[in-house]
Amino acid sequence: MNKDTFSFVIYMIHACANHWKRNPSEIYRKMESTDCIMGFLVPNYEILHTQSTKYIIEDIREYFNVRGMAI
Repeated sequence: MNKDTFSFVIYMIHACANHWKRNPSEIYRKMESTDCIMGFLVPNYEILHTQSTKYIIEDIREYFNVRGMAI
């Protein structure tokens, strides 16, 4: 993972935490347990980083839902 991708992942963890009124560490654990970081955010960085934060948060919510993870 390069520096830009790493910064994007950290940004999205905090954006989701703020949007869902959760602790960033809780969001990180959920992302790790569902392989959201290495299985979704990192491989799709080139496409995702051009989208709005709100759009990506909804994509992450859907990713969690498909994997049975509640927010």
